[in-house]
Formats: sequence, C-alpha cells, structure tokens
Amino acid sequence: SKMTVKAVKMPCTSANVYTKVPDGGWGWTVAFAFFVVEALTYGIIKSFGVFFNDLMESFDETNSRISWIISICVFVQTFTAPLSTVLSNRFGHRLVVMAGGLLISTGMVIAAFARSVVDMYVTIGIISGLGYCLSFLPTVTILSQYFDKRRSLVTAVASTGECFAVFSFAPAITALKEQIGWRYSLLSVGVLQLGITVCGSLLRPIIIKEQEEVKAQPPEESTETKYMLENEQTCTSIESIDSGVDITTSPSNVPGKTKAEPKSEEPKQHGQIPVENNSTPPEPKTKLLDFSVMRDYSFICYAFFGLFATLGFFAPSLYIIPLSLSLGIGKDHSAYILSAMAIAEVFGRIFAGWVLNKKPIRKIYIELICVILLAVALFAFPFASEFWGLMTCSIYFGFMLGTVAGTHIPLLAEDDVVGIEKMSSAAGVYVFIQSLAGLAGPPIAGVLVDTTKNYSSAFYSCAAGMVLGAVFLALVRPCKTGLCHQQQQQQQQVEESPLGPSPELPDDFIDMDIGKAENSGKGSDSV
Repeated sequence: SKMTVKAVKMPCTSANVYTKVPDGGWGWTVAFAFFVVEALTYGIIKSFGVFFNDLMESFDETNSRISWIISICVFVQTFTAPLSTVLSNRFGHRLVVMAGGLLISTGMVIAAFARSVVDMYVTIGIISGLGYCLSFLPTVTILSQYFDKRRSLVTAVASTGECFAVFSFAPAITALKEQIGWRYSLLSVGVLQLGITVCGSLLRPIIIKEQEEVKAQPPEESTETKYMLENEQTCTSIESIDSGVDITTSPSNVPGKTKAEPKSEEPKQHGQIPVENNSTPPEPKTKLLDFSVMRDYSFICYAFFGLFATLGFFAPSLYIIPLSLSLGIGKDHSAYILSAMAIAEVFGRIFAGWVLNKKPIRKIYIELICVILLAVALFAFPFASEFWGLMTCSIYFGFMLGTVAGTHIPLLAEDDVVGIEKMSSAAGVYVFIQSLAGLAGPPIAGVLVDTTKNYSSAFYSCAAGMVLGAVFLALVRPCKTGLCHQQQQQQQQVEESPLGPSPELPDDFIDMDIGKAENSGKGSDSV
C-alpha cells in the first residue's frame, strides 16, 4: 500500500510540506511578498535620484560624490551575497529577510539626520546596502522553490514591483519633499521600508518529501526450498545438506556479501507494518555555502555572462537625461523618456516570463536572444538625434532590459546551469561576481565620457560588455551537455563490455565449498 504525504496545514511560522513542488498554494503569497520587496529595495534605489539636488545643496558636494552613496550601496548589496546565502541556510529565509528589513529601515532613518555625505556613505551605503542584500536574494530564492512549471512567469511578473515603484515613487517623493522637506521625506521612506519585515514573516520554509511506499515483507521460504533454488544454480545435489558439507553458496555465508540482519525478538504491535531499516538513507547535511558550483563549467560561463552583462544595465538610467539635454531636449521631456523606459520594462518582464513558461523550450537560448537584442539597443542610442528617436530607443531598451533583468537570476535554477538544488549557493556566488562590474562599471563609463567629451562612449562601452556577456552565455549549454555526454559515454562503455555485469556471487564459490569439505574431512579422520 502507498503512503501519500499531503500538504500540511500549519501556522504561519511552520514549514509547508509537499510531495512535489506545488506550483501555487502558499507560493502565491510568497510571490506577492517578493513583489513588495522588489518595490521597497530596487524601486527605492532607482528612485533615490530625486534626492540628489537636495543633498548637493545641503552638504555642498559635487554630483560625483553624492552618486557614490548609491554606488557603495549597490556594491555592498551584491558583494555580501554569499553572506546572505550562508545566513539563509543557517537560520532560514524568514529571519534573514526580516533582519534585512530592519537594517534597511534603520539606515534610512539615521540618514535623515546625517550631517555630511560621509554619514550617508555609512548609513545608506553600508547599513542599508547590507539590508538590501539580506532582503532581496533570499526572497527570490525561496520563491523559485515554490514553483516549477510556472517559475519563469511568476518570477517575472513579481519582479515588476521594481518598475511600478520607479514609476510611482519618484513623483510621490517629489511631491512629499515640497510639503515636509527632504529629511522628513527620507524618514518616511525608511518607515515605509519596514514593510519588508512583514513580507519576510510570510516566507514559510518549504519541504518536498517524495511519496513513500511501504510494503509488507513476503513470507519467508522454507530452508529446504531456499537451498533447492541455490543448488539448482550451483549444480549440486540437495542431499549435500546432510552430507556434512557446509553450504556456503547462501548469501548469508559468502564472505564479502554478509549483511548483519539480526532478527528482532521483540513482539510486534498489532497492525504494525515492518519496514526495512536501510530503506531510507540518512539525509545529507545542508552546506551553508556550496562552492562546488565553481567546478561546474556551465556555471562559470554563466557567471562571466552576469559579470559583463551588468555593465550594460546601468548606462541608460544614468546617462539618458544628460544625453537628451546635450541634444537640446528639455528636462520635462527627458523625464517622460525615463517613465516610458520603466513602463516598457514591465511589459518586457511579463513577456519574458510568458515565453519561458512555454513547454518544451530551451530557456537558455531564449535568454541569449534577448541579450543580443539588448546589445543592439545599446548600440542604437548614440544614433538617436531628437526626442522621438531617444524615446524609441528607450522603449526598446526598457522592454529588452525587462526580458533579461527579470530572468537571469531565476535561470540559475534550470538544469542547464546548476539546478534548483544548488540555486541558493549559486545565486550568492553569482551576485557576488556581479558586484565587481557594478562597482567598476560607472567609473569606467565616467572616465570614457570625461575623455571623449561625448556621452555616446558610455553606451558603446556598455554594449561591448553586453556582447561579451552574450558570448559566455552561448557557451553555457555546450559546457553542460559536453560534460554530461562524456560521462554518459563512459557509463555506456562499462555496461556494454563483453564480460557483462559482475555476478552477485563470487566465481570461486565452488572452490570455497570444496575447501571447507576437505577441512572437515581431515578433521573427522584425525578423530
């Protein structure tokens, strides 16, 4: 009879137990939590530019020194990704996300009372940056565990919280500043970000237990029948049972095949079904951070893709307004370009999730096509010469950015990269590698702009990085299939060898019986 394990209805503080990935259930609540976390993390980071002019006037600092606040924040967020993985595996995703929400809110609230830009570096850059890391990565990791077939679509739709936040927070914060000033506005943002702790409390752990089959043991065969079957294979006579020669062809007597199976003398309870002790092997201990992914060539190529592709994520949001102003476009129209980019990114994320949700489809190839088209968008920006040209490029870039930005981390759970079992550790290492490009990308683009006196050079450098990322992404699937195919060929060669599989019993079992018979015969003669 089969024993099925159903989803266990437990309080909000307990784990959900399923026989397979639910593709729904409490996962919808986790998806909503991820939507809000996206809005209160990346949405706030991308909307922080509304405070730039106020900070420059209050602290009497340059634009570059103020911009280091977000640069340090993003670097700390990505650089500490392995720490987020270790803490999540040790204490669970819920506690880590709730602690991250507290850090984010604390950093923002203290920053509202800052007296210098260095105070901002510490409060928002380091304290809130660490909180962003502890909040975002565990949330997207546990969301991927709740979904399988719908994973791409659900993750893409939930990640649109960032886009809606950029579209709504910037004008809301601007209006709030006019009423209460930038300090109390920043304080209000910090209080609002306490909502991340509420979202963290909704992240129930999930446990997948396969269906267990418990079978009653068949009645034991009689000793004579067992020996008859054994001697039928060994071509010996059943009369040898009484001939004084020990039958050692039984698996319980053959050396090397002995299994200690002591018979329990305890009385069995009524209705109890006997289950073998060795039917369920002990579960291996979960590693806090599994660095074995660094030996996977497919993951190494994917990590290099993330490293170079990150160079192309930031350029339009940083330089689209300076580029438009250099072309004689007004500030109001430049703001419309950014809003159009954010709206297009929403549709791009949803479209990518819908396409990747189709079966059968090789998701890594769809991602490759999107990355190539994103590189084309970056190359197109320098050729725009008026408002509608920039608007068209921005909408196209926003749409393609949504297809890549909303799917590149969840794709780690696919078998073409590392799989769902190692996604937690792989995501930490992957985002850590991305931090190098996140920190070095803006200064490199800034140096190129200062050297050439042309904003187009920033877009060209980002497009070159995206092309390199596409090259490494194209190598992910060949690395995975090449290694797996080689292992399969070695296994087939062993199975198809002319000698065939080795028998269960040793080849010299007859000699062993004869030897024992001779020894027993000598012993009787001496007597």
